[in-house]
Amino acid sequence: MSITIKQLKYLCAVADYQHFTKAADASFVTQSTLSAAINELELQLGVKVFERNKRSVLVTPLGKKVLVQARIILGEVEDLLSLAEDFKDPLSSELRLGVIPTVGPFLLPPMLSDLRSQFSKLKLYLKEDMSARLLTQLQDGSLDLVILALPFELPNMEVVTLMSDDFFVCLPPEHCLKEAESICQDELRGEDLLLLEEGHCLRDHALDACNIEISDSNVVYEGNSLHTLVQMVANNLGVTLLPAMAVDANILGDTGLQLKPFTGGGVNRKIGMAWRQTDPRRDEYIVLAKFIANRPTI
Repeated sequence: MSITIKQLKYLCAVADYQHFTKAADASFVTQSTLSAAINELELQLGVKVFERNKRSVLVTPLGKKVLVQARIILGEVEDLLSLAEDFKDPLSSELRLGVIPTVGPFLLPPMLSDLRSQFSKLKLYLKEDMSARLLTQLQDGSLDLVILALPFELPNMEVVTLMSDDFFVCLPPEHCLKEAESICQDELRGEDLLLLEEGHCLRDHALDACNIEISDSNVVYEGNSLHTLVQMVANNLGVTLLPAMAVDANILGDTGLQLKPFTGGGVNRKIGMAWRQTDPRRDEYIVLAKFIANRPTI
């Protein structure tokens, strides 16, 4: 039996796109080439990975297990190809970095200029996506490392904490708590909360950090970005929770909204960086992590 790396890549592409034509386009091959490679792989394995019909492509129960192993193999192949990087200057080649939407727009822009100055040979490719999808791409080698909010389950990954990111309560200008110097977590119970949609880890981290259950408050809106939530607060539709890095990046603009810290502090999320435990470029990633962590401001 001779399974090729291309076959495994095609396999993962079909699983990701759930469509043979889209997977073929993303893989820069014809659909017939991709289909033939997957058919041959299924014959070699003696199992059906995909259940096909005219409208959709489904992964079979056994196929899900095959895909998990395929992604591990692809990740290890990427690690093998990276071995030569150990002999080069730190951060002097390509680096594929994934970052979540509630971190990337606020952390990266002020940092990139200094990063280019210090590591002029670095070719940085950025991908913004949800934590779960970033993990999948990290596992199969599509990404080298990811920056995301912790805690988040990251099996077989090495993780370092970069910083703490405090939460602030964002209030409409005439809110009843506008005169308060700080806000106790209990004071948010019963408030109309504006949150990010399910799938955004900041939603869960904010609620956990503030010790708030969904049942304790009225979730009146679920947005897909922090900028949207700010505009909803500006329209007096409720309150929301904003991380310090977004506040430092002037997410409020000229809205005139009120920002209040939590009484006693300690209400925050952790921002971390993760990579595969088998990746030989670990020393480079530590250099990058220290560069980010030691910046004077977020």
